Amino acid sequence: MTGVALAEELLLLAYDDETGKATMPRISLDLGMAAAVLIELALAGRIVYSEGSLAAVDPTPIGEPLADEVLARMAADLPRSPASWVQRLRHGLRDRILGDLCARGVVRDVDETELGFIHVHRYPTVDPAVEADTRRRLAEALASGELPDERTAALATLVAVLRMEPALGLTGDAAGEARHRLEEIAGGAGFSGTVSLDDSVVRPSVGLVVAALGHAVNAALGPRR
Repeated sequence: MTGVALAEELLLLAYDDETGKATMPRISLDLGMAAAVLIELALAGRIVYSEGSLAAVDPTPIGEPLADEVLARMAADLPRSPASWVQRLRHGLRDRILGDLCARGVVRDVDETELGFIHVHRYPTVDPAVEADTRRRLAEALASGELPDERTAALATLVAVLRMEPALGLTGDAAGEARHRLEEIAGGAGFSGTVSLDDSVVRPSVGLVVAALGHAVNAALGPRR
């Protein structure tokens, strides 16, 4: 694997470049990044859905450190449902990814003290090129009537489920139109988690992770209105 991981792209979209603060509920971001790691592995053919569970079928690393650690963990563990893996993997994930991005010079860690003793960390952007490419791909996908490449479609699916239209700078009617297009991309790629598992287009491993993520976000934030 090359490039930036899906979980990293989600986090960069979710953090304000200037203030370095999250612009969305952290619980939904944590769940989304956990789902993104699973989708990364599913797209690489390392995990599959079978008999109600996700299981590792190929332990070969894909070249992304965090995803490879998760793959090794899944290979050594019992198969579990997509919902179980999403919940299990979310803990500590944000700090780990922020640490990796800091080490690569993409963001920086600003440690501030409030009330004299409470440490608050912000992560303003240092190198905007990574997020700029992510936003460019999403903007092109939203503007085009064509189905984007598989990774961009997966990212668009996660953005839709996590209700991240405001992170794209979209509100009101524009956000509604973008949501419709994002959901259209998810369905076209077979990632929406709502189509039949017998459909030749659907990637069951991805679709069911997306469905599990949707249920978890709704449980945490309430259904989308």
